[in-house]
Amino acid sequence: MNDKLQLPHLDYAALSPMLILFGVACVGVLVEGFVPRRVRHTVQLSLSLLGLVAALVMVINQSGKEALLTAHTAVAIDKPGLFLSASVIVLGIVSLLLIGERTLETGGAFVAQAAVTANTDADRDQAARTNGATEVFPLAMFAIGGMLLFCTANDLLVMFVALEVFSLPLYLLCALARRRRLLSQEAALKYFLLGSFASAFFLFGIALIYGYAGQVDFKAIDTAIQGSANDDILLYVGLAMLSIGLLFKAAAVPFHVWTPDVYQGAPTPVTALMAACTKVAAFGGLLRLANVAFARTEWALQEVLGAVAVITMLIGAILAVTQTDIKRLLAYSSIANAGYLLVGVLAFDKGVSSSMFYLVAYGFTVLAAFAVVTLVRDADGEATHLSRWAGLGKRSPLYATLFTFILLAFAGLPLTSGFTAKFGVFASAIDAGQTWLVIAGVVSSAILAFPYLRVVVMMWLSEPGETTPAVSIPGAMTAAALVIGTVATLVLGVAPSVLLDATEHAGAFFGR
Repeated sequence: MNDKLQLPHLDYAALSPMLILFGVACVGVLVEGFVPRRVRHTVQLSLSLLGLVAALVMVINQSGKEALLTAHTAVAIDKPGLFLSASVIVLGIVSLLLIGERTLETGGAFVAQAAVTANTDADRDQAARTNGATEVFPLAMFAIGGMLLFCTANDLLVMFVALEVFSLPLYLLCALARRRRLLSQEAALKYFLLGSFASAFFLFGIALIYGYAGQVDFKAIDTAIQGSANDDILLYVGLAMLSIGLLFKAAAVPFHVWTPDVYQGAPTPVTALMAACTKVAAFGGLLRLANVAFARTEWALQEVLGAVAVITMLIGAILAVTQTDIKRLLAYSSIANAGYLLVGVLAFDKGVSSSMFYLVAYGFTVLAAFAVVTLVRDADGEATHLSRWAGLGKRSPLYATLFTFILLAFAGLPLTSGFTAKFGVFASAIDAGQTWLVIAGVVSSAILAFPYLRVVVMMWLSEPGETTPAVSIPGAMTAAALVIGTVATLVLGVAPSVLLDATEHAGAFFGR
């Protein structure tokens, strides 16, 4: 991509999507202090949705302009960055619909006062009576704004700041579940501690790369790799440590151990936000690093990340077979899908468009899956143990049919977005000479199909038992999220050309 390099400056129009979201988050903090509690939820939800729509409009407006570097070359506003930003925003809107739902459970999915000791009388009382915290909306806006910055960061320090900006709110959001408070708090603590270690590795990697290249700008790093006289050990150890931080967020093996516990313990709407949006941000940053800053170390990345991709695909698929909780099953599915995405990353410039398609397709499908999970519930809340889903097809055939379709999309069957997405990344890998990764991916997909089909058989061929829960009538926002996710999964499988054209049009990263 031969972009005309513009002089470094601060282009507020180019930065406006993330500025809007950070501004909305700050206003949301003020709303918490000055708006009466009885209308706070409506105000926060409306403000957040309007902010996301405004940010999306600005991204679309910027897409017709020339690519540029801004904020003194720290941020690259190019076509892949804009596409990834738009993907995060759209998936964020759907996630926010799940976060804002309050009709499925009195007060919503979030606790009113997180500081109340779990499992006490006060905690049980607020779980039954009090409306949930509305701080979740500004926290979600900070997280999504950080993800936009992460996708467009053009130097390592800005990338680190963006990583922390979107990670810290997620740590807090994971601890705010209305029910199963101890499990939620444990999940948040595990996520925070392991995430802090991963961030430390990322920061130490930045220091080593700076010692090698003398700068943290991606283009300067690429130039240094061409002719630096410094010891290459600094480069490769620094790159390894950067990879640890990114692979942790992507939930790749062996940095995946937080994923099942956090997916299970966090409020389901927050799990949906992480599964869809965080994966786009993590792989967006990884794609930019691999194709801009470290493209000249391609041979080293293929060996190491290739091994990580194979292990991730196989471990995610094998451990998914053993799961008895639907949220943990979806967590291991997410891990396996991280491996498939790494296959696209390792195709380098040939795999950029297919990886971006995969991120969008998977995001919509996983949002629809978690929307269904929020509906299967009893008096104690969501019924996530797989034994509770036996006979669900006879008790609620509509939602069982939708979930069956979603699981078939995860399995990669034709006429679903999962098939189109996997075909795309595998084809790009073959084109790049990475056939061994494709073989591992096919084997993993075959293994992973078993737990999906087991759930389908359990729903349709088992008789409902006394413990089989009812499926709640979804509120308007959950219904909208479910419809959007399901329709997108179908359309991207039957007629994917529009999104495929958009990813192809996104072109290459700035500087390639």
